[in-house]
Amino acid sequence: MNGRTVLERFPAGGPRGSWPAEEFAHARRLEGLPAEVVMDIATDTFLVIVRSDKTVDAVA
Repeated sequence: MNGRTVLERFPAGGPRGSWPAEEFAHARRLEGLPAEVVMDIATDTFLVIVRSDKTVDAVA
């Protein structure tokens, strides 16, 4: 277990960079999830995550 739940993945090479990931995370925060964006260097992907110390009942 890596201590996080991945809600969504966005390619880092997209024309808008991290914006789609940031917009997705913002929408999840408005729903009450403590979502944040991190970069997965190994896969060149932005991940929208919720850390495991936060309670999440359902993920997309």
